[in-house]
Amino acid sequence: MTRVDLNTGSHDLPVSPALEEFMLSGWADSEQYHTAADEVAIWAVARRRQLHDRFPGERLIVPAGSFKRRSNDQHYRFRPHSAYVWLTGDQSSDGVLVIEPDGEASLFLRPRSDRSTPEFFRDRVYGELWAGRRPSLGESERRLAIATHHLAELPPALAGNGVATRVLRDVDVHVDRLTANAAAPGDAEFAAVLDELRLVKDAWEIRQLEEAVAITTRGFEDVVRALPMAKRTSERYLEGVFWQRARLEGNDVGYHSIVAAGAHAATLHWIDNDGPVRDGDLLLLDAGAETRSLYTADITRVLPVSGRFSQLQRDLYELCLKANDAAMDCLKPGMEWREFHRAAMTVLAHGLADLGVLPVPAERALTEKSGLYRRWTLCGSGHMLGLDVHDCAAARAGSYLQGQLKAGQVLTVEPGLYFQPDDELIPAELRGIGMRIEEDVVITEDGYRILSSELPRQPDDIETWMHRVSS
Repeated sequence: MTRVDLNTGSHDLPVSPALEEFMLSGWADSEQYHTAADEVAIWAVARRRQLHDRFPGERLIVPAGSFKRRSNDQHYRFRPHSAYVWLTGDQSSDGVLVIEPDGEASLFLRPRSDRSTPEFFRDRVYGELWAGRRPSLGESERRLAIATHHLAELPPALAGNGVATRVLRDVDVHVDRLTANAAAPGDAEFAAVLDELRLVKDAWEIRQLEEAVAITTRGFEDVVRALPMAKRTSERYLEGVFWQRARLEGNDVGYHSIVAAGAHAATLHWIDNDGPVRDGDLLLLDAGAETRSLYTADITRVLPVSGRFSQLQRDLYELCLKANDAAMDCLKPGMEWREFHRAAMTVLAHGLADLGVLPVPAERALTEKSGLYRRWTLCGSGHMLGLDVHDCAAARAGSYLQGQLKAGQVLTVEPGLYFQPDDELIPAELRGIGMRIEEDVVITEDGYRILSSELPRQPDDIETWMHRVSS
């Protein structure tokens, strides 16, 4: 039997000692000695203080996470955990924030390849000649205004016995293993508090969200201009057009764009984006750009591909707009979180009754024992927005879903109607129509402010805007 060589290691050629010695020599000092502090640094100090005040006398560990494998030797583009970003402003992989019991904070980071080892030209994941330059420890310390240490120093730093410790789990396998003996039920509470502290945005965060909305607005305009080409190709063309804007001005899209033409709009999270774009159909575009500070917008508009709504499309649009307006009338500090959803559903249930769709009267359908209207509304009417599109999801119900609105919270308002193409309980002309209007809103001291107001909401305004943008 022929022996099969199973040595399937690196495709790189061997490096001779002479080449290694040559590669380690002759490099200029490229330390950036005058790195200025990032604007976010002072805000991050205050956020770390908030966290320490919730758990005084305990060691708190928040990792950034590491690369995730896509396939074989390919990794997804790295994006750090949102709690880590919020507390540090750092976006590098493998970082770990440690807040000691006395409140002193340190970052343990993987620094740049300093030319003292072959890593910089041999390591495909972290080597500088392969993956680009990471900041040095000194640069990170100056930029982030926090003490920094080499990641290799993390194990001995956490070796102290008897220190009460909380860890943000399931983010970094290495950190989880390193702190396995410190695992405690309190870690779940720690994760919840990290999200609860982010429910109210500070002034810097609101500015980032305003920027995300502005980029997204320009991306929607790009999509309108691209409709003629999309009609010759598919939804994917529009997805790519929006993504180009998000990458040009921001970091990326904040979530997979929903580019749903025709009956695809009835699928709430349609992300295949491979269907045709036809005159006479509606295009439901749900997309958000993520800024380079990693805050995301989340906006939905329904656009007539031809530039003009049919009468039925307009009627359904105006029904959803009425529900959206009713929801926003409930937005002010002190209101229960679920109240704006209830207001929107009341409008939609009565609208469904007027359409002859509901099998029972609207008031009966709205009761908890019935809820039959939900066949065509399916989901809630909004969620928190920030570093994540569904922000602060680990917050406990008492602080979020069963809590009250507070000034500084940013949320989406997005009641919708979804008529499936195979639904035989509705008139044929309704089948395959999905309708959602989604705004990004900040709660103010006396009400709310629509962050996404630069995109038109009224059907006449949408038609005028589409004509102007595409001309």
